Amino acid sequence: MTGTPASAPDTADAPDGAAAPLHLAVALDGAGWHPAAWREQGARPGELLDAAYWTDLVAEAERGLIDFVTFEDALGLQSAAFHVPDNRTDQVRGSIDAVLLAAHLAPLTTRIGLVPTANVTHTEPFHLAIGIATLDHASRGRAGWRPQISSRAADAAHFGRRAVPRLTEDDVTDPESVARPLRALFAEGAEVVEAARQLWDSWEDDAEIRDAATGRFLDRDKIHPVDFRGSTFSVKGPSITPRSPQGQPPVVSLAHATTPYEFAALSSDVVAVTPHDRAGAAAILTQVAEAVKRTGRDVTERPLRTFADLVVLLDDEPGAAALRRARLDEVAGAALASDAEIFAGTPAELADLLLDWRSTGLDGFRLRPAALPHDLTAITRGLVPELQRRGVFRTEYTSTTLRGHLGLARPAGRHATTG
Repeated sequence: MTGTPASAPDTADAPDGAAAPLHLAVALDGAGWHPAAWREQGARPGELLDAAYWTDLVAEAERGLIDFVTFEDALGLQSAAFHVPDNRTDQVRGSIDAVLLAAHLAPLTTRIGLVPTANVTHTEPFHLAIGIATLDHASRGRAGWRPQISSRAADAAHFGRRAVPRLTEDDVTDPESVARPLRALFAEGAEVVEAARQLWDSWEDDAEIRDAATGRFLDRDKIHPVDFRGSTFSVKGPSITPRSPQGQPPVVSLAHATTPYEFAALSSDVVAVTPHDRAGAAAILTQVAEAVKRTGRDVTERPLRTFADLVVLLDDEPGAAALRRARLDEVAGAALASDAEIFAGTPAELADLLLDWRSTGLDGFRLRPAALPHDLTAITRGLVPELQRRGVFRTEYTSTTLRGHLGLARPAGRHATTG
């Protein structure tokens, strides 16, 4: 969306008014998004905490010319329940820090965007800002950030500094009910993102002189103080990290309901939503557009890219993915459930669905492979060639930064002077 309502197709980056190329992201998590994926033939459960495993996955995604990959993270062990921890031992539990993982992958990749999840409820905003800025430096402009609130009381107990609303079974009946008691945490999260953005801009682009002959390393007049005061925290700047290659690394958020739509409208460059059909996609885009209007965001100045999330099981042979899903469900002892729509079919069938949903105004899709590496490879070697044959997906990277992949301009720093 560039200068258009949130529900309208983006044509700004396409010739002759044609629809802009489709964007694709991949959400990586453990052995995959199906809880029984770690028991599949070809899975690598013994390597889930090994850097080489993640290097292989991201290299495969980059081979498929994917815009960016996201890495899940949390402040507590994974749980089958949204709001409380469980004691299950038959599903993957345990993970590694997403920001540090992305930093490891930065020099091992060249073009793909790296978007770690990082918590905004219990993590200091200053640390978040310099961590993501450092990742942008390490990747030479391919970093993003998925801010995530922490809604579990058990997570707050790890830190012992504050309490969060304790969600009940009645609270988790639907997305609106979940988001309602968390509204204050989302508001705080938006303040954290704004504090980070001010810190990212506290150094002008040319603040570093680095002139050994004159002994001038910095132009102190181009490093600016920050005095941010939020509802629950304050931050004094400037940052210790110079302005990064993208200036403002893209912020990516996941949204299911009114409150997180408003968070996205205030704070995000990309919002991932979870429709379950074409009509649902159109309805959600309308809600996002309404949130943009309520918050007063100028999408001409600050475009908001909209992606739809899908859990995917892909096989070349018709019917094979559905059979594999049934087998995984049997191993898990329950049918796969997800906040996002679950697709099981061939790459060509998925391409049909993506293009159908895209006609509602979506910019792209974030695909969650149900089983790794199988469904990731099916995306990169099955779906991507199919989309390329239809002329709707890139055949090579044409940008070196994540903002460039997304068609987002590099913003000028808020203290930059012209002339």
